[in-house]
Amino acid sequence: MKNTLKDENYIEAATVLDLEPAVVKAVIDVETGGRGSFVAPGKPIILFEGHVFWQRLKLYGMTPMDYMRGNEEILHQEWTRRYYRGGLKEYDRLERAVKIHRTAALESTSWGLFQIMGFNYGKCGCGDVLEFVDRMSESAKEQLLLWVRFMQHEGLDECLRRHKWALFALRYNGRGYKANRYDKLIEKAYIRYKSSNM
Repeated sequence: MKNTLKDENYIEAATVLDLEPAVVKAVIDVETGGRGSFVAPGKPIILFEGHVFWQRLKLYGMTPMDYMRGNEEILHQEWTRRYYRGGLKEYDRLERAVKIHRTAALESTSWGLFQIMGFNYGKCGCGDVLEFVDRMSESAKEQLLLWVRFMQHEGLDECLRRHKWALFALRYNGRGYKANRYDKLIEKAYIRYKSSNM
């Protein structure tokens, strides 16, 4: 199926990143929390971030405050989970934002299995955010390949190669990783997959 990853996909990603397949599988399991890559055919899982949209509009020379009235669910200065709707309902929020500024809206959304923000399209090897979204919409395998490019660009593969789980978690998830024990969870998953010869 286009919407699921196979062992061969993990092995391919590991080969490109020069990592053990068990490392790749462990990181993917922990980071995705078992969620799928699509909410409907051609619609990758997304999460629209209103505080990022605020910043992107400013970047494009617009005044966010001018568009706030009636758009509080998609446009706010501070991060909050209050307006998250999940699943296909996130596309409703995205479509409202697109009417204000298409590029800024797509860049303010996290996409696919790995929830990579749209503004990171260049780090994933894409020429613009539209190419990024098109590729995210193709398949789970394509989402994995974009993640591989992102990992390479950020040098995160080196952390994993050296089994520096805490450093990887810090750089990938930010300082909050300790509360979620991301590093410990990745290490535990790695040991499990390593022992099963993944």
